[in-house]
Amino acid sequence: MGKITIAIDGHSSTGKSTIAKRLAKTLGYIYVDTGAMYRAVSLYALNHGLIDAEGEIEVAALVQKLPEIKLKFVPNTDLGISEMHLNGENVEREIRSMKVSGYVSKVAAIKEVREMLVGIQQEMGKDKGIVMDGRDIGTVVFPDAELKLFMTASPETRAARRYKELLDKGEEVTYEEVLKNVQERDRIDSTRTVSPLKKAKDAIEFDNGDMGLEEQFERIYDFSQRVIAKQK
Repeated sequence: MGKITIAIDGHSSTGKSTIAKRLAKTLGYIYVDTGAMYRAVSLYALNHGLIDAEGEIEVAALVQKLPEIKLKFVPNTDLGISEMHLNGENVEREIRSMKVSGYVSKVAAIKEVREMLVGIQQEMGKDKGIVMDGRDIGTVVFPDAELKLFMTASPETRAARRYKELLDKGEEVTYEEVLKNVQERDRIDSTRTVSPLKKAKDAIEFDNGDMGLEEQFERIYDFSQRVIAKQK
């Protein structure tokens, strides 16, 4: 059986990465968390003073600095995952913070940022055998992917998940802050001019609001097996 490309898109905090990682591991595929790439660029902007006092991205300055931004997923054998490195530094923890979450959708809306990262993503998946999650994987990065999923759930459900995740990591946040962030990211992701978040016409919509992880994985794994079985 031939390998396929699996594109998983959807709203923030729908558990895309959790499912995608497990699916890739089970299939023996490469996993790519494109959100980590946009978060790393956002962290770079924060650390280099490219966000002004009003919280607006200094777009021209960031675009000029893009050639200096080197991203790499580095395997962590102890944890069994790949972690994001920005210019040689492990930034996996920093990119998951609420501070970065507050800017990532704005950074991801910048045309030049998307062009750079989409090019990297397409190169990573040129030989198939990959599970990639993000916002525009099935519509822009891999429009010909053999399996496309679009994951969603209510903003309240997603905020509750993200709130628990942040508390478990020791961050001091309120549920209201997280819900506001989720809703704002939805707005920016869905209305941006370049590669807006939307369901590909041939994607399977997957509302996991009332599902546990095991049920989600079993159903998505079943989808993948049906598609893979059709490949020569």
